[in-house]
Amino acid sequence: MIDETVACLVEVECCDINKKDSMGHTPLAWASGNGHEAVVKMLLGRTDIDPDKPGEGGLTSLYCAAYNGHSGVVKILLGRDDVNPNQPDEDGRTSLWWAAHNGYEGVVKMLLGRDDVNPDQPDEDGLTPLCWAAENGHEGTVKALLNRDDVDPDKPGEFGQTPLSCAAAAGHSGVMKILLGRDDVNPNQPDEDGRTPLWWAAHSGYEGVVEILLGRGDVSPNQPDNTGRTPLWWAAHYGYEGVVEILLGRGDVNPDQPDKTSRTPLWWAAFFGYQGTVKVLLGRDDVDPSRPDECGKTPLGCAAGNGHELVVEMLLGRNAT
Repeated sequence: MIDETVACLVEVECCDINKKDSMGHTPLAWASGNGHEAVVKMLLGRTDIDPDKPGEGGLTSLYCAAYNGHSGVVKILLGRDDVNPNQPDEDGRTSLWWAAHNGYEGVVKMLLGRDDVNPDQPDEDGLTPLCWAAENGHEGTVKALLNRDDVDPDKPGEFGQTPLSCAAAAGHSGVMKILLGRDDVNPNQPDEDGRTPLWWAAHSGYEGVVEILLGRGDVSPNQPDNTGRTPLWWAAHYGYEGVVEILLGRGDVNPDQPDKTSRTPLWWAAFFGYQGTVKVLLGRDDVDPSRPDECGKTPLGCAAGNGHELVVEMLLGRNAT
């Protein structure tokens, strides 16, 4: 029915086939975005069609098709020499960027099949298609992108975040394994705030990701952020007991490393009353239960001041031995 209606309309002499509507989109862009392959073919059959005319925000017909995962339409449009596969929108996001972001593996592979497609073109925040595929856990898409030699698997965004950091922050262990299988990925690469992939995994409480990273001998478990806070510090701060145990399982982890205010992992665990985390930390002989912060407040003072009775008992029991 739609095909027949369009066929009638395009034959009208006064019909401007490239005219934009109130939203700034052309008929071809609408047909592409909704996956109407027959209509797309019909419109492209007109000699006066502009297949690459951008609409509001710089959205082209190819962009609309890729954004919504319509592989058939993408294939048709890529068959045209007058379609630019790298045309970005106003935020610098290309058709490949969105296909990777949304995990449309088939569309990604189709776009990557074009030699003139830039697989590493970042958006205005410096984030590449690989970064977003990694952050959203699209393993197949990540593999497809990494098959291109011109993709930098460790390319940082505007704030220094790498694809590995993006995957770690979102807890995608499968993507982590894929990226760590590359020799050109630095597992300790910090962003501009000093946050490493392990930092993000510990900060977010992803035990599986922490284990994967610590399974690498070249991962530094004590690398602090710009405030002096280590992965263990953050795990203790949020009461992620499992992450704390995993980190302490590494013999080279400093369990008492303070931040720039002299507050240790135990200090914060006691402050918030995380009984399990306090117990785990106190099980280490190299943790000082009486270590004060820069204001002179100790873990015991924090626990007592906040009414954490069981934590107070644990600390008093340790101090008495």
